[in-house]
Amino acid sequence: MTAAQKAQTLRSLYDATEILRVVNVWDVVSAKAIADLDQTTALATAGHSIAATFGYPDGQIPRELMIDMVGRIAASTELPVSADLDDGYDDAGETTRLAIGVGVVGANVEDRLKPLAESVAVVEAIVKAGEAEGVPFVLNARTDAFVRANGRPVEESIADAIERGRAFLDAGAASVFIPGILNADVTRQLVDGIGQRKISVIGLPGALTAAEYEALGVARISYGPTTQRVALTALQDVASSLYADGVIPEGTRALN
Repeated sequence: MTAAQKAQTLRSLYDATEILRVVNVWDVVSAKAIADLDQTTALATAGHSIAATFGYPDGQIPRELMIDMVGRIAASTELPVSADLDDGYDDAGETTRLAIGVGVVGANVEDRLKPLAESVAVVEAIVKAGEAEGVPFVLNARTDAFVRANGRPVEESIADAIERGRAFLDAGAASVFIPGILNADVTRQLVDGIGQRKISVIGLPGALTAAEYEALGVARISYGPTTQRVALTALQDVASSLYADGVIPEGTRALN
C-alpha cells in the first residue's frame, strides 16, 4: 500500500464500530513480534519507551533519534504505523513531514495544556503538512487535561478536555487522546461531549477493559510505556532466576 492508502486504512480503523486495540512497540524487534499476531491491524509506537531505549527521560529524546526509530519500525511492516511524536518538537509541521517521509501515517501529539489557540495551531500545522505530502495524516490529538490536572476538580478536567477535543477535531484531528484512568462515568461524559468513536484512551491498571470502553463509544485504546515495562519485568525476573541457578523457561519462543 502507498502511504496515503495506509493512512486511509488507519482512519477506517478509528471509525469502525469495534475499538482499535494497539499494543505499543518501541523498536523493530518488538514491532515484528506484535505485527506477526493475526489480531494486529495497526502499530503504534510508545514515545516514552523509545526515549528509555536511548537513555532519555520521556519527552526529552532528540527529534532525529525519534524519527529514525519510528522510521525503522514503519519499514519493518506493511501495517499502518502511528507514532508518538511528543509535542511536535517546536515545529509540528516539519516533524510531521519528516515522519511521513519515513513511512509513518499517523501520530499522537500532546498539548501539554498550552493555551488552546496555540494547541489548535499545532493541530492545523500537522494536518496541513499531511495535505502537502499527499497523505491524509491520522492525528490522534492528545490533551493532558487529566494527567496535568494538578488536583483540580474532575469536572473542570472534563470540561477542559471537551473544549479542547472539539477544537482539535474542528482543526482536522481524527480523534482525541485523553490519557488517564477514566472510569465509566467520566468516559461517558467525554464521549457525549466530543463524539462517538472520537476518543482514544490508555489502558492502565485500574482502568476499564477495552470491551468496556468500546461499549461506551471509544475509538481506540493503547497501552503506552506499560508494554515495555511488562517485557522488562520478564527480563529482570528471568535474570534473577538465572542468577539463582535457574534455566531458560521451556516454551520460550525465538521471536528475535
